[in-house]
Amino acid sequence: MSRTVMISGAGQGIGRAAAIRFAEAGCRVSICDVDKEAGREVVRLIRKIGGEALFMYADMGKQADIEQWFKVTQAELGPMHVLVNNAGIGRSAPVLELSAADWERVLAVNLTGTFLASQLAARSMKEHGLRGSIVNIASTRALMSETDTEAYSATKGGILALTHAMAVSLGPYGIRVNAVSPGWIETGDWQLSTRSVSPQHTDRDRLQHPVGRVGIPDDIAGACLYLSGDSAGFITGQNLVIDGGMTVKMIYEE
Repeated sequence: MSRTVMISGAGQGIGRAAAIRFAEAGCRVSICDVDKEAGREVVRLIRKIGGEALFMYADMGKQADIEQWFKVTQAELGPMHVLVNNAGIGRSAPVLELSAADWERVLAVNLTGTFLASQLAARSMKEHGLRGSIVNIASTRALMSETDTEAYSATKGGILALTHAMAVSLGPYGIRVNAVSPGWIETGDWQLSTRSVSPQHTDRDRLQHPVGRVGIPDDIAGACLYLSGDSAGFITGQNLVIDGGMTVKMIYEE
């Protein structure tokens, strides 16, 4: 049976790759993004390979936008089986200067948006008796940090906590909830075609990873597809770190 999959922030990067990967697997795909041109291009790419897709503009920091996205998706593609909460933003500023407005904006999109979308997804899955799956895109920044990334890091840590909490709460309804924490993923060539750039990495960049390379969006897209499928039916409440081993390698400055 073909499944309906919803992916937020899918106009570029990891979300773009995930949308195409799910479509290749035969899923009906609904994506949202604040970049209309990028989102529409993804739909064209999916339709070019014979897939079914729709795009809606939606700001994941606005509840009304999220609700409208869900309403239109279910009207056009039917009940949802999988939600991938991928949309995320950052507001880097020195910690002593980060404004309350920027802090709240990052929390609204990254964390509150993830919760509201998951809540709507779970309600729909329960109503239609579907054993669905929710995959949250967190980050290795939930576990380790660089300077001046407080808002972003806090939301990604919150997503991990939300993941295991919702996994427990939604388990009785047959709904699984997991997180994926990407490390360094190069997305320069997974943008709108007119903005796409060829990645340039140094030997030092590659050697920071025990696998010998920087990550690509398909590394994360494949994990999302796996976690949402029957093969992962005994996995819930987990955080899958996909970083080429970067967070387990000790790095000394020369």
